[in-house]
Amino acid sequence: MTKPSSRISSEIPFDQEGKHVGFLRLPHSIHRSAYGWIPIPVASIKNGKGPTVLLMAGNHGDEYEGQIGLSTLLRMIEVQDVQGQIIFLPSANFPAAAAGMRTSPIDEGNLNRLFPGDPNGTVTQQMAWYIENVLLAQVDYVFDLHSGGSSLMYIPSAGCRRSDDPNRMDQALEIVRLFGAPAAYVLDSQSSDSCTLAAAAARQNVIHYGAELGGGGTLSPQALRVTIDGTRRVLKHLGVLSRAINVDEPSPTQILQVRGADYFVYAPDSGMFEPTVELGDSVQAGQMAGRIHFFDTPWREPSVAVFKRSGIVLCKRMMCRTERGDCLFHLGAPFER
Repeated sequence: MTKPSSRISSEIPFDQEGKHVGFLRLPHSIHRSAYGWIPIPVASIKNGKGPTVLLMAGNHGDEYEGQIGLSTLLRMIEVQDVQGQIIFLPSANFPAAAAGMRTSPIDEGNLNRLFPGDPNGTVTQQMAWYIENVLLAQVDYVFDLHSGGSSLMYIPSAGCRRSDDPNRMDQALEIVRLFGAPAAYVLDSQSSDSCTLAAAAARQNVIHYGAELGGGGTLSPQALRVTIDGTRRVLKHLGVLSRAINVDEPSPTQILQVRGADYFVYAPDSGMFEPTVELGDSVQAGQMAGRIHFFDTPWREPSVAVFKRSGIVLCKRMMCRTERGDCLFHLGAPFER
């Protein structure tokens, strides 16, 4: 059976030496442009033999730390700095990035929930298929840089998946420590993860690392510094960035784990969210996490959200207006093997 091919084409050659920049062209016929295409920025820096790394951001369009960080690195890194290849995809879901939205305004597609995609599907499904079957198929590592987007704020954190292989787990912990963020999280795989980039990487036998680098629809100097310095440090460690490149030593990182649904707190009602803890706080099971106030019936007592387990506040909702089911917090707990 013939393997399906993508409708997306690349302006740049991934197999040629040098620094190449351009666009992935995704055909898109609309009223304004009958034979048009969506321009997804892409770049490749290739020099000799060595690891191939895909650096990806803009998986969600309202997460800016990775987009700006990778754009900065693309301008900084030259061919002579590389041993192997770095592929840059800084605004992966380009329609979402152009709109500053988590999901695409064209098809409401959440790229990180649509892998493995469909080469003949919606715009976002086509992107997912191309990333999994074309880009991931030619790399050894992928770094997926996220943040909390418009609704959430994270302590800047690097992330990896838990592995039953002790050597693989040790290597992953070394990478997230080298990233030098204030925190790092080890995620347990869930059955619902099959549609994420991490699952796509696993299907292609590619080593995946992630990061959550801030959020709230903003960009902080600290988060951007962690993004740029941490990525350079890890690329140097992997051998794809020249040993002659100077990078600062990583700051200490607190290694945490996220193991299940009880690490998350959701709004029990709709209304106005009043948090009662802050990022980085240590909390106990049963402790109040926040109150939901009722703007339409202000005489009612607020609804109370509580933590189901003890841990450290890794992520917090930034928006005050909240609906039942919105994520308010999620915790990390000290890492255990």
